[in-house]
Formats: sequence, C-alpha cells, structure tokens
Amino acid sequence: MIARIWRGFTREADKDTYFEYLQKTGLPDYASIPGNRGVWVLRRVREGKAEFTLISLWESYEAIQAFAGADYHKAVYYPEDKRFLLELEPHVAHYEVLSSPGG
Repeated sequence: MIARIWRGFTREADKDTYFEYLQKTGLPDYASIPGNRGVWVLRRVREGKAEFTLISLWESYEAIQAFAGADYHKAVYYPEDKRFLLELEPHVAHYEVLSSPGG
C-alpha cells in the first residue's frame, strides 16, 4: 500500500469553507478511483493560518496515476484552489505503508 501526502495552507478565516470545498472536489475524486483505500483530512490552526494535510491510501502506483496522471508526483489542484490556498505546492510525498492499525 502507498500513502500519498499533500499539504496546503489557507487563511484561518477560510478553514471551514475550504474543508467544505474539499468535500465537493478532491475527496469525491479520491473515492471514485479504483484502488483508493480512503483519505484522512487533518487540520491545524496556527498563527492565523490553517494547515491541511491529506493522507490518502492507494493499492498501487498505478491507482495513484489513475487519479493524478502520469507524473503522479505532482499535486492535483482544482479551479477554486487558488482562491483559498496561500501557495500551490507543486509536489506531494509518497510513502510505502509498512504497518497500519489492524494489519
């Protein structure tokens, strides 16, 4: 299993609106791809910014490519992301999952 990790920052005032936006865009897209095993959405607020970390689990790199395209190390963004995100980080991180709860 592969974990794909993306981070983004919004203004603190946009934290709830951006989460609602994620629920309409990226999260359904993750779920629609065969081989996706779920996504955790983490958020913390510090110094006037909200940091979002999305950890999605995938059966294979091929499944990730079905979501992100051939250059699967690039981050996937949606049309309104520029409205919310303070920066558009170009890449994500991938990790092999060696251990998980219950497995």
